[in-house]
Amino acid sequence: MLLSLRIENFALIDHLDLTFGAGLHVLTGETGAGKSIILDAIDAALGGRVTGRAVRTGEERASIEATFKVNDLLKAWFEQQQIDLLDDELAVCTREIVALGSGQRNRSRINGVLVNKQQMEALRDRLVEITAQGQTVQLGQPSLQRDWLDSYGGVALLKQREVVGQTFSSYQQAAQALEKRRHSEQQRLQQLDLFEYQLRELNAANLNDPDELEQLEQERKRLSHSVELQQQSYQVYQALYQNENGDDACADLLGKAESLLTDMVRYDEQIQPILDIVSSALSQVEEAGQQINAYGDDLETDPQRLQEVEERFVELKQICRKYGPNLSDAIALQQSLQTELEELTGAGQSIEELATLTESRKTQLTEASALLTQLRQSTAQGLESRLIAELKPLAMEKVKFQVGITPIAPTAAGSDRITYLFSPNPGEPLQPLTEIASGGEMSRFLLALQACFSQVDSAETLIFDEIDVGVSGRVAQAIAEKLYQLGRHHQVLCVTHQPIVAAMADQHFNVAKQVIELSNGSQNGNGASADLRTIVRVNPLNQEQRRQELAQLAGGAGSSENGTTEAAAIAFADSLLAQATSLRNGAAPVEELPEPVEVPKRKARSTRKR
Repeated sequence: MLLSLRIENFALIDHLDLTFGAGLHVLTGETGAGKSIILDAIDAALGGRVTGRAVRTGEERASIEATFKVNDLLKAWFEQQQIDLLDDELAVCTREIVALGSGQRNRSRINGVLVNKQQMEALRDRLVEITAQGQTVQLGQPSLQRDWLDSYGGVALLKQREVVGQTFSSYQQAAQALEKRRHSEQQRLQQLDLFEYQLRELNAANLNDPDELEQLEQERKRLSHSVELQQQSYQVYQALYQNENGDDACADLLGKAESLLTDMVRYDEQIQPILDIVSSALSQVEEAGQQINAYGDDLETDPQRLQEVEERFVELKQICRKYGPNLSDAIALQQSLQTELEELTGAGQSIEELATLTESRKTQLTEASALLTQLRQSTAQGLESRLIAELKPLAMEKVKFQVGITPIAPTAAGSDRITYLFSPNPGEPLQPLTEIASGGEMSRFLLALQACFSQVDSAETLIFDEIDVGVSGRVAQAIAEKLYQLGRHHQVLCVTHQPIVAAMADQHFNVAKQVIELSNGSQNGNGASADLRTIVRVNPLNQEQRRQELAQLAGGAGSSENGTTEAAAIAFADSLLAQATSLRNGAAPVEELPEPVEVPKRKARSTRKR
């Protein structure tokens, strides 16, 4: 249940603090006064969509804070999300919206814990249900009507729908595998010849090492220049270790330097580090000389090996040109061809095996869908009788309603097309709801539908945005009584223009726009510094204020339009309040609803645009 709502710099609201209780709450005011902004703020606090104009003009950020008291079922959800409740029963949902040029940044928190959009939407569906008249286009969608029916069916039906979805996915996979195999069979012979030829050529090349080409290139260079390498290695040996021309080699010079430094160290030990460096250099030069001499001795010219390397190098280059561009790609293609060839030669499942599997899964899908249809048919009967019972008190005594279930090709949601058929007048045939229902009839249908779902949903707060548009007289009274009845077991928030609905409220708020002056240092024509701004104010009404507001809604307070005087309007308001009191006192007690049961939500059921 919503306990409080705090709004800062949202749309036309600069600052607003509202508290709510149990029962029916109504918000009234002139058209365009900002009543729907309050509902938009509740929706936004629970992760609903906000536009770029959500932040009040001239401000950098907006914030909304909605505090809810949660039931035991919701406590279990909070435990799953590892979010602590405040005082063991409170959930504070906050939304911060920061204006960023042409865009915005949003953050949502629950009890101070930063949450993602999915978590907030999951909580939203468990806390509130929002219904708005005028957004009826989607009501004609068979998928939405199907989701409503399935949600009304409860856990058993929704679980069977999940089974159907899983079975349908398995059937699709088998059918796609079969189709792919049949298609490949048509091209099998051509591909088989090509793959076998390519694989023979690749296998004959004996491809094992992706670096073999680079290694062959190095060996080819060495074998091609073996004579030059022998000569050069001998020259290096002479320069480092033993010079045949009588000149000192590098080792000789370092040896002389080492001998001199050894004599010097006897007189000055500071030279010892230099001696160590020279001694180390002499050892390294001698080692280098020995190694280069051994390298030159081992070098041999091998024309036969050079020819073998050249031939292998040409072979691999040709393989790379055809199957490359490099040797790694050719090896990968070889492995891929082997797999493709195994599939084409029957290493995988045969067409007959795939066909049998597909047929088996189709049978499973048919059986699962049939069971889902049975559950829907049973649920449809319950929804039909319940909805008609809810519609009759709404001045629709002769209404007929039927859930049409017609077979279609199996889908992930079953093999049923759901159509809500409606006839508000005796003698008229059942027709699709959106083709025959008027605006007023659609309002009552939405209200009755919400009343049906209030019996199975865990949401304790029901929100109606002008659900009574397009009705008057006895119908408006019936809607008022229905809203009041819903308010006995739920918290109900309702935006209305109907005085008879407002009279039934347990708590009445007036919403109005005000133009205020804000000092900003600028001068107007009178020399005063002021800036005009429009703000929305919401005021809870006492009994006398309610009389005035109801008279205003009736069109008589402060005017004589249509011959209605202010006194007559006040008298009419008093009669409405007296009638409301009588209805409350005479209303039969409503049995307590059972404890809420966790039913997976269908977001599409909400008729409010997010």
